[in-house]
Parts: sequence; structure tokens; C-alpha cells
Amino acid sequence: MTTYEVNFDGLIGPTHHYGGLSQGNLASTEHRHSVSSPRSAALQGLAKMKRVADMGIPQAFLPPQFRPDLPFLEEHGFAGSPQEIVSTAYQERPDLLSIAYSASAMWTANAATVSPSSDCVDGRVHFTPANLQTMPHRALEARNTTKTLRSIFHDANRFEVHDPLPSVPETSDEGAANHTRFCRSYDSTGVELFVFGRDGDNDPSLPRFPARQTRAACDAIASTHGLNLDRCVFAHQHPNAIDAGVFHNDVISVGNQTLHLVHQFAFADQDRVLADLADCFGPGLQQVVVPDHELPLADAVQSYFFNSQLISTAPNQMLLLCPIECSENEPANQIIASLLMADNPIRDCQFVDLRESMQNGGGPACLRLRVVLTEDERAAIPESVFLTDRRYHELCDWVRKHYRDRLTVSDLKDESLFEEVSVAMQELHAMLDF
Repeated sequence: MTTYEVNFDGLIGPTHHYGGLSQGNLASTEHRHSVSSPRSAALQGLAKMKRVADMGIPQAFLPPQFRPDLPFLEEHGFAGSPQEIVSTAYQERPDLLSIAYSASAMWTANAATVSPSSDCVDGRVHFTPANLQTMPHRALEARNTTKTLRSIFHDANRFEVHDPLPSVPETSDEGAANHTRFCRSYDSTGVELFVFGRDGDNDPSLPRFPARQTRAACDAIASTHGLNLDRCVFAHQHPNAIDAGVFHNDVISVGNQTLHLVHQFAFADQDRVLADLADCFGPGLQQVVVPDHELPLADAVQSYFFNSQLISTAPNQMLLLCPIECSENEPANQIIASLLMADNPIRDCQFVDLRESMQNGGGPACLRLRVVLTEDERAAIPESVFLTDRRYHELCDWVRKHYRDRLTVSDLKDESLFEEVSVAMQELHAMLDF
């Protein structure tokens, strides 16, 4: 039976703005209160999805979450009609209004951690939606993400969508952005790498930026998914990398099937981590360590080289789909040229323009959740979430019709924005019958 890796990208929502809400994410804070273009952001994201789909790779998407999150504002004491809540919140707590309007659910690498049926003891695909409790604007996502995943992966004989872990610091979970799976083929049993930034009281040094993932969360997910712990590796993020802006592991390493690209300073105990991966996997895992003197941490973060997508295009052949910023960063460009000339599965590199997302702190890999599915499992989820040519053009037309070309933080007080978003989301849900 054929097994696929399906990319579920987040469809960027109509309230995409630069709130500068994500401490430790340098691009987010650098562009705080800049002018955004929700229309361009969504069209750029859709163009990336279309490029992947045109390669014959299954491409799906998750719809935006409705914003503003009025219950969040009501919990902070704002009352009245939606327009009154928005107006008062802007006058008294514009920071809370920005959180309530955040479109950060577009970065579906943080939606959940996913283990395919071939790795799980019960033979089902397991999902644990991320609680994202470190950042208030992201913590809003967990409930609706869980609901969405349960709507899509509704067949209990094939899928298990768990509740998010408790939303407390001890089990802080950021999803697949800190999780990588290696395998010889998508239908074979894999090795799952879990990366964390905090391990209770055992941290030798604490970074100045938040270490968002905990070891306890990783342990809990591996247990509830029914994984073989002999085929799991747990790695501690290097605190220096976190301080350099590596808020998730997918900003400092990327892996796919038999290839692992990793920066020299990705992990605190890097030699042990790479050796454990090699031992768990057995022969055939190629791990390419990029030295800091060739790609300094600052350039890795600025270019988001490691947030590229590694995509299998044929047996033992891969494409590196990089943000266009990599073509403009000389060290990153040199690394790409070296990889294309070296003995590894990468046969091609393409650059994609995601500047709107990048300026808010998310690159190609941030925008997608990888879900390995057999033919039967794929057939058990709604066709409406897959990106066909027709669906692509429908979504582009919908974006052009409903999204603003520019949006500032001060525009969030505009009562008409609430109405625009409401109408757009009603039309999208009708389109998807979702």
C-alpha cells in the first residue's frame, strides 16, 4: 500500500499583522507595528502550496481560525457587542487586542506533534495538539486546533487526536516545530527526535529568551502516542542558539527520511544526540553538520536556511525549498551550493517568496504540518482540505475579494474589520463544507 507524506499548510488569515508578540523571535520583534499585507501574505502562502502540489506531492491546508478571539477579551473584562469590545480594548489594552487578532495559527508546524501509524503500537495515526502556553497569542489556538484536527481526522479506527497537554509551564509544548522523524521510506518504522529547551531543574544554564518546549512534554507525547522508546531520541536545545533567536528547533535543523541537516550549535550535547540518532536508525542515516564558521548562528536565523522544506521527489532524491532570503544571504547561499555539489539526496534547490510570513517570524517549514498517511488513511479524510487546481484558484479569488492589502495595528480598532472577517470566514466555511 502506498504511503504519503501530506503537507498541511496553514491558510494565512485576514488579520495577519505585525504585533511583535513573540519574545525570542527576532523577526517578529524587529517588525513590530510595521505595515503588513494580509492579501500578499495569503497569496504567497497559497503559491508555496501550489508549487508543492504541482510536484505531485499531496498538499492540504487548514483554514484560518476566526479572529478576534472575543472570549479571550471577555475574560479580561471587556463586555458589550463585538464592536464595543473591540473599541474599548483598543482604547484601554491595545496589546490584548493585538493578541486577540493574531493570525499566528497559520504556522501549522506548531499545530501538533504527529506520529504515523507505522510508529504507534495501536497502528493508528496519533496527534497531540500543542498547548503553546508560553506565548499568550499562541495559547489561544489550542482549543480550535484540536477541534479542527478532530473534524478532519474523525475516523477513530485510524486516528487518535489527543487533548493538548495541560497548559502549564511544566508541560509546555510547541508541536512539530520541535519534532523530526527519520525513516528509510514513509511506510517503514521511523526514529522520532524530540527537542526541548527546558528539563525541570536540570538546566545547566537558562537562556534569556523563553525555552518553550519541556522534556516532560516530550516524554508525555511519546508515551501517549504509544511509541517504542528505543526508537526515540530526546535532545536538549543549545541555550546559545535560543539566545540567538532559535525559538524552535526547526530554525536550526531540518530532517527528512535519511537526511539530517543540523547546525553545529543546535544541541547542548550534540555529539551524543547525533550518535544516538545513528544508533537508533542503523545504517543509512546521513547527518550533515553545518559549522558555525560557515553559517554563523546570526545568518542561520536571518536567512531561515534550516526552516526550508526538505521534500522527497523520488527515491533517494530530495528538493530543498528555501525562503528567498537564503538567496540574499551569502553564507546561506554558499551552504546551498555546497550541498548541491556534495554526495547527498538533495538534487535541486528552489526559492520561495514568503516575505510577509518571514517578517513575522515564520518560514516555509513553519507553515506546514507533516502527516504521513497510508492510502486508506488518506481516503478517510475530507477531500475538501486538499489543494487541487480548482481549489487553489477558488482560494486565491476568495483572498483577493476579502483581504485587505495593508493592515496596521491601529487598524484593528476599525469596526468594519470585524465585519469583513466575519463575512470572509462564513464564505470560506461554506466553500469547504467544513
